[in-house]
Amino acid sequence: MIGRKISHRPFIAYRPIGPSDLGILQQLHADLFPIRYEPEFFHNVVNRREIISWGAVDRSRPGAQSDDLIGFVTIKIVLARESEITDLVKCDSTQPDQTLVYILTLGVVESYRKFGIASALIREVTRYAKTIPTCRAAYLHVISYNTPAIYLYKKMSFTCVRRLYGFYLIEGQHYDAYLFVYYVNGGRSPCSPLELVIGAVKYVRTSLNSVASRLWRYDEKKPWRWTKYRESCGFMTPSQSKRNLVDEGSSEFQCV
Repeated sequence: MIGRKISHRPFIAYRPIGPSDLGILQQLHADLFPIRYEPEFFHNVVNRREIISWGAVDRSRPGAQSDDLIGFVTIKIVLARESEITDLVKCDSTQPDQTLVYILTLGVVESYRKFGIASALIREVTRYAKTIPTCRAAYLHVISYNTPAIYLYKKMSFTCVRRLYGFYLIEGQHYDAYLFVYYVNGGRSPCSPLELVIGAVKYVRTSLNSVASRLWRYDEKKPWRWTKYRESCGFMTPSQSKRNLVDEGSSEFQCV
């Protein structure tokens, strides 16, 4: 089924994944992903133990095949303060129960691609995330060479926020991953574009004022203290520059 082209116009429907899908769900993951998942993962999916899922089926297929999975997405809800992207979501300290939706797996049978199924499954996830009052974002990882998936998530308004070097280990070889985030319900990055500009302007202004004060420092005995300035002034290291950017600017301006 993975490589066979379909000869008809499919009628795609979406439904929750259940116990009867166990076998085909395992097979689809084995066919579509280079990573092997433990049996416990699949049992948690079909029995809805801390994992929420949606499946895509083609109702135009004959007989029982009309209910066979041809696409799927699995997610779980995690506490924002305990997640790996806690530094990428501006959380309200007065609301410790804020959550995130983590997309575990997403796949579509090859012969059913180009029908918008993956996009529809992602929309199911983002719509669901928006219905959770405490949820601030949905996020996921994409292996660096999966260009179609990267394009898809960008098209669906996910933001690539970080590259994780050596994140995946597949058959003894490390691969990088991209981290994508989709903010919901007022969630946002700790550093908005406006805050970034304001912080940069403050930093430049502070630096110029500091240089100006040194250049125009007047001494009654020596009109200029140029020698002392030349000896004390130098290029900042990256760590010094980053530290000064945070210390000199507003306390709200903290970039990751």
